[in-house]
Amino acid sequence: MSDPAATQSDAKSFLAHRRKKETSAAVLIGDKVANWVITVGGLLVIFAVIGILVFLVRVVMPLAGSGEIAPPIAYKLDAKPAVWLNADEYSTIGARIAADGQISAFHVPTGRQISVPDFDFDGAAATAVGGVLRRDQIAFGFADGTVRFADFGFEFSVVVPRNMPRGLQRLDETSQLASDGAVFTELPRDQFRRVALVSRLHEPQQISEKAIVALDYRVGGTVERPTRSFVTFDAEGVGRLSRAETQRNLLTGAEQTRISTSTLPQLPAGVEVNSVVMTSSADAVYVAGGDGNMYRFDTRNFAAPVLAETRRIFDSGIEVTRMAFLTGEQALVVGGSNGAVDVFFRLQQEGARTADGYAMERARVHEPNPAAIVDLAVSPRSKALVTQDEAGNIWVRHSTSDQVLARFERTGNPATASISMMMARVDGALVVSNDGTVDYFRFKFPHYETTLKTIFGKIWYEGYSEPTYTWQSSSGTDVFEPKFSLIPLIFGTMKATVYALLFAVPIALMGAIYTSEFVHRRVRATVKPVMEMMESLPTVVLGFVAALILAPIVETWIGAVLLAFIALPLGLMLGAFTWQSLPVNVALRLDGIPKFVLMFAVILLTGYFAYKAGPVFETVLFAGDFKAWVNGDFGTGFPMLFIVLLPLSFMFVTWAFNRAVGHKYRERERELDRAAAGRLDFMRWGLLIAAATVTSLIVASLLSATGFDLRGGVFDTYVQRNALVVGFVMGFAVIPNIYTLAEDAMNSVPSHLRAASLATGATPWQTAMWVVIPTAMSGIFAAVMIGMGRAVGETMIVVMAAGNTPVLDWNIFNGLRTLSANIAVELPEAVVNGSLYRMLFLAALTLFVMTFVINTVAEIIRQRFRKRAFQL
Repeated sequence: MSDPAATQSDAKSFLAHRRKKETSAAVLIGDKVANWVITVGGLLVIFAVIGILVFLVRVVMPLAGSGEIAPPIAYKLDAKPAVWLNADEYSTIGARIAADGQISAFHVPTGRQISVPDFDFDGAAATAVGGVLRRDQIAFGFADGTVRFADFGFEFSVVVPRNMPRGLQRLDETSQLASDGAVFTELPRDQFRRVALVSRLHEPQQISEKAIVALDYRVGGTVERPTRSFVTFDAEGVGRLSRAETQRNLLTGAEQTRISTSTLPQLPAGVEVNSVVMTSSADAVYVAGGDGNMYRFDTRNFAAPVLAETRRIFDSGIEVTRMAFLTGEQALVVGGSNGAVDVFFRLQQEGARTADGYAMERARVHEPNPAAIVDLAVSPRSKALVTQDEAGNIWVRHSTSDQVLARFERTGNPATASISMMMARVDGALVVSNDGTVDYFRFKFPHYETTLKTIFGKIWYEGYSEPTYTWQSSSGTDVFEPKFSLIPLIFGTMKATVYALLFAVPIALMGAIYTSEFVHRRVRATVKPVMEMMESLPTVVLGFVAALILAPIVETWIGAVLLAFIALPLGLMLGAFTWQSLPVNVALRLDGIPKFVLMFAVILLTGYFAYKAGPVFETVLFAGDFKAWVNGDFGTGFPMLFIVLLPLSFMFVTWAFNRAVGHKYRERERELDRAAAGRLDFMRWGLLIAAATVTSLIVASLLSATGFDLRGGVFDTYVQRNALVVGFVMGFAVIPNIYTLAEDAMNSVPSHLRAASLATGATPWQTAMWVVIPTAMSGIFAAVMIGMGRAVGETMIVVMAAGNTPVLDWNIFNGLRTLSANIAVELPEAVVNGSLYRMLFLAALTLFVMTFVINTVAEIIRQRFRKRAFQL
């Protein structure tokens, strides 16, 4: 028996040394601090994300703004029939030319008249006038059949106060008028901008014996040898195309002009010419007849012009009242007597019933004015224009985006004839009536070219045969029109992501399954850290390697690359069957690192085989030139059909075998030892490959015989930096993310589930496929989605290896441009708060929304997988 005294002593000792149940103050404080820090950190992350979203929305919102419209200004000049109007780009000086040559210059904001010399028409009055889009060079036609050229522009300079002339007259708060007609406008940093009208009238040139009733004028050539092209129609309806070449002596300034003229084919009898326009290269002339038809002359052969097309523009009874080219001279704006404003493109068409194979195509139908169009004035820098109707309505439009930006009404009598012009900076419009009334309309639309339709819809741009999704923010010409469709960038982002995941997901998941379920723990302890270290590789380095090393190698050895897609799986399967045929004791001794090394040796040997056999493979299937074949230069679609159908045929043949004799085969296989079963399985595998090859050959031949060809779709013209290279390298960058998370998810599956499966007789592979993967599916799916998010936001690899071509096709051998790459490439050149700048932030917002939507959908699906796993 135990000693009661000792027992009591032990009890007292236990009570004395028993740990207190109360939590210490330090632990409680640490727990509260940690809880507070985690809560605040989480809230800060949420606020940061919301802040980024708010900032992006704030920068993007002006794209949807309606602009600003200032109150109109009206004042009076002398009553004169105006034939031409011009103003400088700063809206400082305006100038009207009357039919008798009188020039009325005025200060645009105030209407204060400025004294300038007139044109001396020798007492004649201009009967027709035409000019270039900038409005600074003009041609006048007269009743005696002569044509006179004139320069009518502005000169600009910046002066400091000490060089300012004396006796200036104040015009408004910032402008002063000099005695020579120049206007000085105050600028920042104590400077002044000087604007002065410069005009010069050239000697008359005899073109016809009859009065000139219609005229258009274009200027080309060089400063030393300018070329003036103009088209005239006289009172008898005779059209003449003329070209004046002027030689200027740079020392004396003397000029000598030589004019050559050809006669246009005669218009139908009785047709009056309402309007005529020509191109700057003088290769086409367009005439609007009073009979409602438009006559297009092909004048590429200057000596022998032809009437290429006669086209009815509007319905019967509706005349073409005005025509004008938008900047670039590829879009012809036509106004009708019913107020219609339509835009036509000259496009080359198969089967066109015209003399030159081109035909006028109605590309845009704008909202009509309330009354007949009496004047069209286009912007020299954009696709904006002003349309004026006989009821006095002045509408400011942007043709490409199909918008009416502003609607104004003339002051005074609308029945009085008038002319109009769009200010060069698209910030105002001038209208001068024959009674001397001047209407100055001011507005500001900084982002008129961006609408939901131009950003996310198809737009028919000039030079294109049909409406397209196009991104092109800059060009080397002044007449370029920015194209801001985000669809090619969104498509490029998804294309790069799809091809990267096609490469990364199978490798990453198979690797995760292998290291989690089959590999020795010592190998796993080495492989997993190495895979995690791969994630630290800078993507700029990967992009550099892809662009300068991998892309040329793939282009040179494309046959070997294609063969590798077939040879590598076959090589690994052959190695697996060879391993299965080894004696058990040998297989056990080589398990672990030796087995892993042998696997890599098989991969290297198979790759070497593809490298050596690649040229033979390319010769047999693609006649030795894969790039020419895929470009469609020769051959049928059979070779690529055979390659693509081969894995599908193998899957079909395997399914058919399992359905037919699979059960009997498995029963027979269980009766054999390990080596014999391996040899039998190898024979089965070989027969299945042979059957799949024959099946693929038959199906590919049948499809090819019907004309089916994969070229022109997923496989098309080969360029060096393409989606295939991007898929390789971006997939390599994404593999560590997917592998690590998927492998952790599978290792988190409770071991008792594996043990239960194995105890029922399932193989390790069956256990992995039917127990481990379904249980870990939520984690595996999250790994894939995180990898997808990594691919969607990738920048440097795509910038350096994708070719940066914003195109809409799934061609794996063509380039692409993603949203993130577009931001990186174009943001350094974007003007702050300009349209391109805000469009790039819209691209960032689109990428933000895409990522948010993908992650939200992924989380919903992941939760469903997780609920199913909890039921196990």
